Amino acid sequence: MSRTLSWFGYAALVSGIVFLYLPICVVIFYSFNGSEFITLWSGFSLRWYRSLFHNANYWSAGWITLKIALASSTIATLLGVMAACALSRLRRFPGRSLFAGLAVAPMVLPEVISGLSLLLLFVALGIDRGFLTVVIAHATMSMCFVCVVVSARLSQFDLTIEEAARDLGATPLQAFFLATLPVIMPAVISGFVLAFSISLDSLVLSSFTTGPGTTTLPLRIYSEVKRGIRPEINALSTLIVLVVAIAVIMISIRTKLRGRDRWETT
Repeated sequence: MSRTLSWFGYAALVSGIVFLYLPICVVIFYSFNGSEFITLWSGFSLRWYRSLFHNANYWSAGWITLKIALASSTIATLLGVMAACALSRLRRFPGRSLFAGLAVAPMVLPEVISGLSLLLLFVALGIDRGFLTVVIAHATMSMCFVCVVVSARLSQFDLTIEEAARDLGATPLQAFFLATLPVIMPAVISGFVLAFSISLDSLVLSSFTTGPGTTTLPLRIYSEVKRGIRPEINALSTLIVLVVAIAVIMISIRTKLRGRDRWETT
């Protein structure tokens, strides 16, 4: 029975890995195809990587995407931390349940609804769609994720540490920055990285709130895929996968080294 379950577990694991990573492997494989037809293999070539590096449209869209992600994730982190502090410190105030629900509502709302709502808001206020509107939309979406992550850390925070700082003469603001923030900093960083990744990957919100000159990289790829998959898209996807893989490996190695150092010190 246990052997059957073990084989079933291995089969489920292999099936899950194949289901997740086989499409990515196909994209990587065909990124080195020398043919203009993505499904017709004509030999190994770096032709499309060279073409990608000379394509100014992709580089411009990538730079705009990075700027939007940095701006929106910074705003989302600030607002998310403040919302989390309000929910964790102020246990009772009028409308707390409503505020808590609204703080996490974008997580459960379809992005189409959020994007359409923001579009109607910008039109009603007479705000031209562009860089600012995309940043606001991305910050609105990712702020709730930061709030949830930081709230989970603050629920385990010992308030006596902050009270001790207050007894030593620190102001409430000083106590927060000197006593509370260093403790919850890992959660704040995690929220920032999560908001940054959500902004990089956002397509629906960007399509509703973007304007001339603010085409993000997902929008650029989507608009070209509708006319047919170009080989440069395979090369671009491969580079993105490579960057993400390197980042994950570096974080994993750093985490293991820190865990080993803690074990040795104890």
